[in-house]
Amino acid sequence: MDMEKGPVVVSDLLEQIENYYDAVPRASADAEDLGPFTLFVSRGGWPYYARPRRGYAGPAAIVQDVLRVRALQRERDLPESFEWVDDLVPGLVEVVEQAGLPVERLPLMALTGPVAAAPVSGVRVRIVAPDDPDLARITATVSLGFDSPGTEIGPIGPSDRDAAAVGNADLERLRERLRSGLTVMAVAEDESGPVAAGSHQPVAGVTEVVGVATLPTARRRGLGALVTAALVDDARAGGARTVFLSAGSDDVARVYEKVGFARVATACIAQPG
Repeated sequence: MDMEKGPVVVSDLLEQIENYYDAVPRASADAEDLGPFTLFVSRGGWPYYARPRRGYAGPAAIVQDVLRVRALQRERDLPESFEWVDDLVPGLVEVVEQAGLPVERLPLMALTGPVAAAPVSGVRVRIVAPDDPDLARITATVSLGFDSPGTEIGPIGPSDRDAAAVGNADLERLRERLRSGLTVMAVAEDESGPVAAGSHQPVAGVTEVVGVATLPTARRRGLGALVTAALVDDARAGGARTVFLSAGSDDVARVYEKVGFARVATACIAQPG
């Protein structure tokens, strides 16, 4: 949602996002319709989930529908995971919880105007090339950032990143996504190397900013904002009209609000505790 190009009705925006959520997994997963749900079965790499089925006109999902999908996920050794936008499927939270899965509610946010990010002295931000020799350290930065959730400064830093990168040799699938444009990655670097990174995944004029993370020792410097701004600039240069994301918490959402995003709905993730 970009106010520079005129207001967008929230319901239309959510339909764009829901269509995007349905389209993105199909590049690397097989889709199977199971009643009111579509189960995405990964062909390798990132594990996927079940989502409410697009275009489904039947009765609303009931507990037995959720249990049926969960049983199939267990049978195929898939994650017992569901994702959806709460505002588009009212009542599904209660059904999923009755089926035994806890539901996590996350702020769903869309860009509402120009992205704002102040430069940080000694830090440069760039788009990552598919053949980048530092890709292992970049992905290790993201992994360590998410291993220590939140926005607080912590003890994990460059030496931990470099140690984690040593065994991170399985990067060809990511390199192929970067080559094909399915994923675009940005990294912030200081004298130690990568300190923050993230991605966006464009599809038909819509893109989601995902996986933005900062090494705990480098937090509270505005690095996540710098990476997000670089991703937004790349997305807009590529023709994206709608840029959105799911914030990991209300604290993280407040950081994105300062960058230029606004909460438009609630994203739900359900999986075994």
